[in-house]
Amino acid sequence: MTHSVLVIDDDTTLNRLLVGQLRKMSYSAESAHSWAEAQRLLQQYDFHLILLDCKLPDVNGTDVLPQLVSEYPVIIITAHGSVKEAVTAMRSGAAEYLLKPTNLDELELVIRKTLDTHNMKKEILYLKEQVQKRKSFMVGKSPNLKGVEAMISAVAPSNMTVLIQGESGVGKELVAREIHERSQVAKHGYVALDCCTMHENLFESELFGHEKGAFTGADRQKKGLIESAEGGTLFLDEIGEIGPPIQAKLLRVLETGHYRRLGGTRDLTANVRIVAATNRNLLEMSREGTFRPDLFYRLNAFTIVVPPLRERKEDIPALVNHFISNHDFSRRVNKHLSDEALKKLINYFWPGNIRELKNMVERAIILSGESALILPEHITLSDMTSIQFNRPQRAIKGVEMSFEDTPTLEELEKHYLGLLLEKYDSHRGKVARTLGISERNVYRLIKKYEFG
Repeated sequence: MTHSVLVIDDDTTLNRLLVGQLRKMSYSAESAHSWAEAQRLLQQYDFHLILLDCKLPDVNGTDVLPQLVSEYPVIIITAHGSVKEAVTAMRSGAAEYLLKPTNLDELELVIRKTLDTHNMKKEILYLKEQVQKRKSFMVGKSPNLKGVEAMISAVAPSNMTVLIQGESGVGKELVAREIHERSQVAKHGYVALDCCTMHENLFESELFGHEKGAFTGADRQKKGLIESAEGGTLFLDEIGEIGPPIQAKLLRVLETGHYRRLGGTRDLTANVRIVAATNRNLLEMSREGTFRPDLFYRLNAFTIVVPPLRERKEDIPALVNHFISNHDFSRRVNKHLSDEALKKLINYFWPGNIRELKNMVERAIILSGESALILPEHITLSDMTSIQFNRPQRAIKGVEMSFEDTPTLEELEKHYLGLLLEKYDSHRGKVARTLGISERNVYRLIKKYEFG
């Protein structure tokens, strides 16, 4: 990666010399001869380091130093040095303080040291943050879960794009986090973006960033999430929800490794691994023309399918204990489930998967009050509790269920959605919270099953 340096010095000869030398050192370098000119360049370009003269025609360099060090490492270069000024500059956050005339060999060593130190500080801060946040991502020991873990272990060390498929609430983001944590870029950033939650224009700005003046209200340049995740992992959740214009731009990123900020004219390099997830059938969507086939095949380089909770019910006890141990609203009483309550959970169909289980456990903790034991009456499930497929001729609104005629998942999903719409008087927000999905996904299901 090429680092870019801004030289702010009103000495034209020295400025030109420094810029030329930096370029010989394989740095990208720009020059400014005043603070006003420097401000314009800082709005236009992304710099990794600033070389700053203390005496500029329109400002004292030490006065603007606190503003600069909040975003960049800064090396002070001055011909009017004093011990007092050096101490002030270092206390204000300057990385180094050099006197003119500058020894170019010394300057190269100082620049390299400053950039290495700055990068190390960023990585240490990130790792500290991750240590504080780190929890167990994969809970359970079922064969289905072990299969997912084997796939994660196989693909994580590579830089391959990964597509995670599974129903809403199965824990696709946890799989993405696990891929990142086991990867070679785990020490770098992990950034997640929910593709369901944003308007298309906002989504483009959030993902790619924008230039100053790109649209009304864009009063300054903004870096996108691709830049924020530089060197690490960018997770795009519910990738099937993005529209054709964004699909085309994302395809360009995957094919060429380049992109442009909204309103920008120059290409930027995407140094990031992309992991995407969806609860939709992208292959079917590509055949229908609602999702680009070329993007699908790019994303589909390596696919991990996360099983629904009903296919890994042996993990329910471990998941319940995990949610009880890690809830963050009340810890006055150590809770545990009775055998009858656990049996009630295991007999449930779990259309909302792990997210629904988590919500249920947290409700049960509240409903059980001061009691240490969570009983069946504290478990509040939907009207579809304990569906038994071996019961003869059980009817659900026109769907006959028997041992010989098992309903499809779509029929169960449609019926469950109908029950919730009826229960909450078609309030999409309440239905979304119960299902543990976004309102946009609820709207899509309503449209899919032709509810009024």
